Amino acid sequence: MKKLIYIISAALLIAGCNFLDFDETSALYDRDDMYSTYSNIQKMLTNIYGYMPNKDIVDISDAMRDCGSDDAEFGDPSATVQRYNNGNWSALQTVDTKWSLYNGIRSANEFLESIQDVDISRYRYDSKYNQWLQHLALYPYEARTLRAYYLFELARRYGDIPVPTTMLSVSEANSIGKTPFDEVVDFIVEECDTCILKLPDSYMNMLDSEYGRVTRGFAMAVKTKALLYAASPLFNPTGDKAKWLEAAKAAQDLIESGVYALDPNETANAPGNTSPEVILQIMRSESNSFEKYNFPVRFTMGNRTSMSGTYPTQNLVDAFQTAAGYDITLDEDGWHTDDPDFDITKPYEGRDPRFARTVLADGMALKGSTIETFVGGADYSATRQDLGSPTGYYLRRYIMENSDFTPEAEVGQKHSWIVYRYAEALLSYAEAANEYFGDPDQTNADLHLSARAALNQIRANAGMPDVTAAGYDAFKAAVQREWRVEFAFEDHRFWDVRRWKIGAETQKDIYGVQIIKGAEKKEYTPIKVESRVWADRMYLYPIPQSELFCNTNLGPQNPGW
Repeated sequence: MKKLIYIISAALLIAGCNFLDFDETSALYDRDDMYSTYSNIQKMLTNIYGYMPNKDIVDISDAMRDCGSDDAEFGDPSATVQRYNNGNWSALQTVDTKWSLYNGIRSANEFLESIQDVDISRYRYDSKYNQWLQHLALYPYEARTLRAYYLFELARRYGDIPVPTTMLSVSEANSIGKTPFDEVVDFIVEECDTCILKLPDSYMNMLDSEYGRVTRGFAMAVKTKALLYAASPLFNPTGDKAKWLEAAKAAQDLIESGVYALDPNETANAPGNTSPEVILQIMRSESNSFEKYNFPVRFTMGNRTSMSGTYPTQNLVDAFQTAAGYDITLDEDGWHTDDPDFDITKPYEGRDPRFARTVLADGMALKGSTIETFVGGADYSATRQDLGSPTGYYLRRYIMENSDFTPEAEVGQKHSWIVYRYAEALLSYAEAANEYFGDPDQTNADLHLSARAALNQIRANAGMPDVTAAGYDAFKAAVQREWRVEFAFEDHRFWDVRRWKIGAETQKDIYGVQIIKGAEKKEYTPIKVESRVWADRMYLYPIPQSELFCNTNLGPQNPGW
């Protein structure tokens, strides 16, 4: 029975020509078997959770999607993620299609149909029977929320997409047409509104006290996220303010639910749902593979043999202000800031505290050692082939410092990847309210919090001073910066570049830093790491040509592809 969930998962992946065809029977179990006991039904629901997208775009844990944005560079210049940057992707040579999410959607549809006929009354004398019934009553709403989330993940990639809500036959799967993006969002919102009324805030003190499951808060989060994207320039070319109002109201509902709070201790990324800020996270078993590819190479004890790894760029570093809230940038003649108290000879000290949580820079500490990325230092790399950093920076976010590669004594750690946390609701509100009012300080009967007040809650939690930028445009720039630094490497920047339609501005030259250590001080110079290719067709993904061959109703192809 422990293998059962994997048997079912494998069955779901066996497709005909399209994405929704599989045989519901196996040599050991048929559908009736799978819905005959609480334990089996639970496994079928768990299978739907199994399609939750990870932060990776390929099958190894080091290729983060941020490497396809101006926040990071990937170590291997020939890796799949580089297609985002060199333009070498197409409907025939896709990247991160996630078309397989339709298997998860089909799994949800099958579950929703089958669970309607479930009868476990023969177990009514079991001491857990009433608790089982309590959980079974929630399962359809968990499945519907997951289905809505998977549809969102597909829609933000492709725009118009098919929306199957029932089990399809092979011919139906190979002929289903696309639903316009706005209608997809309408469906997502309707589903979430229904589930919000049914799902609990938490599963603690319920059967097994489980965490990592879909809650009312996550249904509210999916609704907020879908409406925010629908209001953004990519999907709202006319700038319809009504869409921004709907996004702001959805975020406000989540804020005013009173269930979540900002976490000043930065424990949101820690294993286990211990932070009051976490709304949903993906939990992984113990491993040190992420550290294998992202530690400076000297800490991997010879285990790292490829050029993989995610390396923050100077472009990202320049987004982090000084601790006093002043901008600081690196130019050909060195560091520049108007902060009168900032010591430019120590440019990585006295920064926004989130900088040290995100980036590992020269002079910082790791595993009891000082990082040296200056020319000739212990962590300096003259070439990528040295397995060092091509940008002069290493990744700190998500790194578990206690991971160890000492022979015969290797240590792995549990990693938790954030899907949604409370700060995102506040920042979504700040962006949407500013766009709706055209004024960061305005409120009304519908929106009770000013955009500035929402943004400054996040800043205060990070130990940063309030944003004082006056007017719509300046505040909009502050909001976009906050998205970048607060959520660095949480799978936002890649998508924000697209929904804001700023790819032509950001996806150009990628910089790192070269540090020369002199007798008295260090000299810092920006170095160009890569010149990237951008075309406006990249705002949406191409529909895989293999799917278009199977189903001509998926046409037309997205513009430019």
